Amino acid sequence: MKRIIFLACILIAASAVVAAYFIVTPVQPSPTVRWLSFEEAVRRNETEPRLFLIDVYTDWCGWCKKMDKTTYADSDVARYINDNYWPVKFNAEQRDSVSFAGKVFRYIPERKAHELALSLLSERMSYPSTVFLKQDMSLIQVLPGYMDARKMAPVVAFFIDGQSSSITWPEYERTFKGLPSLSTNR
Repeated sequence: MKRIIFLACILIAASAVVAAYFIVTPVQPSPTVRWLSFEEAVRRNETEPRLFLIDVYTDWCGWCKKMDKTTYADSDVARYINDNYWPVKFNAEQRDSVSFAGKVFRYIPERKAHELALSLLSERMSYPSTVFLKQDMSLIQVLPGYMDARKMAPVVAFFIDGQSSSITWPEYERTFKGLPSLSTNR
């Protein structure tokens, strides 16, 4: 009987220590990309110009969901994107209109796609697609398909750092050492 009471006391004490640990040092969620609407990103760009990273996706796209759970959930990639880009998550099949540059972009039922997605992807509808735009909204690059964090990291860094130098993409990719710990140029 004494053994049972002794074991119960140890279990209660251990439970209290474990509970105290989680109360005193809560688990911090890893950073994720802070997605904006297209209109919000354009508004913010007026006062703080940055490049745009637009994730064009659909609700039914399995690779889009995988990219959200892996690539955009990677703390280094998410931090770098948040610090250096206006990140936009754009559903290519959304029904809401988008006003931009004096034009209203709408969903086109016959195409089963939004006009803005058609425009961003030059009508080459592939999901997921990552679109990079300059601060003036001109196209830098469209990258169709899934990219894991290991492949995405040098890409997002290249469009910020590599574009300002004469280095080519193959050379940049070959010499890429990782994302910097602090934000870089905008």
